Amino acid sequence: MDGFTIVVTAFLVVGVLVFLLIGRYHPKTGSQVLDWKPTRSQEDEVRLELEDVDQMLEAQNERRRRAGREELTEEGMQAEVERHNREQRARARQYREPE
Repeated sequence: MDGFTIVVTAFLVVGVLVFLLIGRYHPKTGSQVLDWKPTRSQEDEVRLELEDVDQMLEAQNERRRRAGREELTEEGMQAEVERHNREQRARARQYREPE
């Protein structure tokens, strides 16, 4: 290797190490440096998530009503998800166990 390649490689390695050390030992976090604050609180996020679930369930029920099918409830959906999860766990156990 020629001297130029060695010098350029050394500068790159030193540069990366400097940036890593600055990131590791800087007294502030990235959000503090940028003065970043979340746009919504955790409570707002939970409330919006619950509203989304209600809206999606209502949209599903609207389609089911038009098709003449039984409406879904949140409890029914939770039971269906739990049943599906149990089936997946049983299937996973079946594949993990040697025959």
